[in-house]
Amino acid sequence: MSDKPIPVLEIFGPTVQGEGRFIGQKTMFVRTAGCDYSCSWCDSAFTWDGSAAGSIRMLPAQAILDELTKVGGATFRHVTLSGGNPALLPQLGVLIGLLHEQGITVALETQGSRYQPWFREVDELTLSPKPPSSGMKTDWAKLDAIMAELQDRHEHTSLKVVVFDETDLAYAADVHARYPEMAMIVQPGNGELEEQEPQRMLPYLAARYEWLVEAVMGSTALRQVRVLPQLHTWLWGNKRGV
Repeated sequence: MSDKPIPVLEIFGPTVQGEGRFIGQKTMFVRTAGCDYSCSWCDSAFTWDGSAAGSIRMLPAQAILDELTKVGGATFRHVTLSGGNPALLPQLGVLIGLLHEQGITVALETQGSRYQPWFREVDELTLSPKPPSSGMKTDWAKLDAIMAELQDRHEHTSLKVVVFDETDLAYAADVHARYPEMAMIVQPGNGELEEQEPQRMLPYLAARYEWLVEAVMGSTALRQVRVLPQLHTWLWGNKRGV
C-alpha cells in the first residue's frame, strides 16, 4: 500500500456530520484536494478550481493523524475524509489503516467515478452520483462495477443524490431502481452558495427541504428513501471549516 503524501486542504473539527445517512455524527474532517468532476453547483469548488492551490499541503498519513490529534485532542473517535474526490487517492488506504489502529471509525463520500480497494475498509461509505443539474454525466458502467465490488458491504454503504428540480428527482428514482438493495438518501441542493449570512439561508433551505419532502412523499418510485437536509448549512450557512 502506497505511503505517498496526501494533498490536504483542511483538517478541522470536531463538528457534526452535516449530510448523508450518519447526519449528526460527531466527527473530525480531512478535506483533500483534487476532483475529476466540476459540478456547476459544487459547494467545495476550491478543492479543484485552483483558487486554493496555495493552501494545499502534501502530508504523509502519520502527519495527518498527528494533526487530527493536535486539533481534536481526545474529543473524537470518528473521521470523515472529504474532497474534492478522495477516491482519486490510492494512498488514503494507509491513513484509513492508521485511524483504525487508533480505534477511530472512518467515513468517506465520493461520486462513484473511481474505485479503490480501500473502499472495503471504510466504515461509512457514501456514493453520491451527480444528477443532471450538476452538468456531469454518470458513467453507469463504472458505477455498476463499483456497486458489484461492494455487494457484500451494504451495511457500510449508502447512496445519496442531491436534488434541485424535477429532472434531478427523476434521476434519483432511476438510481434507486437500479440499486434497490442499497440504502438511499435524497438531499435538497443549495443554490445560494454566495450568501454569507447564515440567518438569511434558513428560510431558503427550509423551503427547499419542504419541497423535496412533499415531492418524495408523492412518489411511487421513491418508496424506500430517506429525505435529509444539509444540516451544517442550516447552522452555519456557507461557512468553511465547520
